[in-house]
Amino acid sequence: MAHRQGHRLDEWTKAARGEQIPELDSFVRGLGRDWDAVVAGLTLPHSSGVVEGHVNRLKMLKRQMYGRANPDLLRKRVLLAA
Repeated sequence: MAHRQGHRLDEWTKAARGEQIPELDSFVRGLGRDWDAVVAGLTLPHSSGVVEGHVNRLKMLKRQMYGRANPDLLRKRVLLAA
């Protein structure tokens, strides 16, 4: 899957179901619920990883500051961390 071969996902899911591992079977069923998005994510070169990293950083700062300071201080910390 590291080589952007989303078209081979069907082969992988069939092989994974043959393993008879309950956790893996549950994972494969979850993939099936959003099949088109999973295949696109494994095929297209686009990624939202950078945006997700920034969102994760902002959420961490917000959790650290919860109940400790007013929004002005939180805003300064976010801007200084950027």
